[in-house]
Amino acid sequence: MESREKIVIIGGGFAGLHLAKKLNNKNKKVFVLDKVNHHMFQPLFYQVACGRIEPSNISFPFRKIFQRSRNIQYRMIEVERILPEQNKVITCDAEITYDKLVIATGCKTNFFGNEKMEHLTFGMKNTQEAIAIRNHILLTFEKLIIQKKRSDDGNWNIVIVGSGPTGVELAGAFAEMKSEILPRDYPHMNFQELNIILISSTPTSLSMMSEESQAMSEKYLKELGVIFLKDELVTDYDGDKVYMKSGKTIASNNVIWAAGVTGNIIEGLNPDVMIRNRYKTDRYNRVLGYDNIFAIGDIAYMETPKYPMGHPQVANVAINQGKNVGRNFLKKDIKDWREYEYVDQGSMATIGKHRAVVDLPNFKFQGFLAWYFWMFLHLMLILSVRNKVAIFFNWMWSYLNKDSSLRLIIIPNKKNRTEQ
Repeated sequence: MESREKIVIIGGGFAGLHLAKKLNNKNKKVFVLDKVNHHMFQPLFYQVACGRIEPSNISFPFRKIFQRSRNIQYRMIEVERILPEQNKVITCDAEITYDKLVIATGCKTNFFGNEKMEHLTFGMKNTQEAIAIRNHILLTFEKLIIQKKRSDDGNWNIVIVGSGPTGVELAGAFAEMKSEILPRDYPHMNFQELNIILISSTPTSLSMMSEESQAMSEKYLKELGVIFLKDELVTDYDGDKVYMKSGKTIASNNVIWAAGVTGNIIEGLNPDVMIRNRYKTDRYNRVLGYDNIFAIGDIAYMETPKYPMGHPQVANVAINQGKNVGRNFLKKDIKDWREYEYVDQGSMATIGKHRAVVDLPNFKFQGFLAWYFWMFLHLMLILSVRNKVAIFFNWMWSYLNKDSSLRLIIIPNKKNRTEQ
């Protein structure tokens, strides 16, 4: 009996998950390796950070996803190195061989080499970071109500660096939290002194979207009371003050970094295949110089006539690259493989209740219709029916009551039982 081809997928984000689902119950032996045990729906991390939905609503355990699969196995493990000459990946606990290897490790927050900034600010690229933001912001107000500190020490200011969709959505959510939720939770505190500050290195917010969306997003931010600083480059942060290239400083103990991403690189491949911390691939997502190693999603850099500088690092690219590679792997002859090309289906962002912007290929709209469209599309992308219902219920409760009951402060127990 002919042995099944062994395909190892490193990473269970959008790209890795959709590749695995294409290979589900096919004549392939598939291993999904990830250092966490669940897939995360990253577009809604900001709602976890603001206490609007629970982390479990947008997290899906791999063993549950592949519970009925006959050919997919999951391993909770972190890959440390690839040995391409031996068709093997090295982890802290095991060595795993492969016939084909797919790297789908995605991205992490880019702090541009500033280790102090990385240590003192909050990124938001995984569930733990989103929960950490929620804990820190809520703890700030719990401390303030006891210590009675004034705003001039920075405890009040919430600073968000980066004006892409993540930064804009966070700023809008915190602004609504300031006006609608916090005054009821802390009736003896004056939240007029609380500033939500969005810092942008570009002259507009949402610089990758249309001019109409840029203008409307700034209008919405202003309506919500967000302080928007344009053309300001953050150079340093010491835990108490944000320093900018213009010489200005902002006092803050609450800084969220949403100013860029960089690839999660694994050692072992030829450095010549790297560009801007992404693996250079051909049109089939095959890493240049390797016959059986592929890269998909945010970690892949593919030049095409439409995108000579590589595809944007967005979920739609990752999902469809995963699907395309999966279809190619199932074809008997490599000559039948199909090249990948990104079809831009548009982009969107929400900046609070009834405030959103949507850019479709042939149509752009903003306002309450865009907000409903954003909610519907994100709800449909959630994996399970149970999670869809839970998120819909939370959204409706928040919509009708302008409130949320999910403001739990959960601090991990520092005691490490595994070392006892």
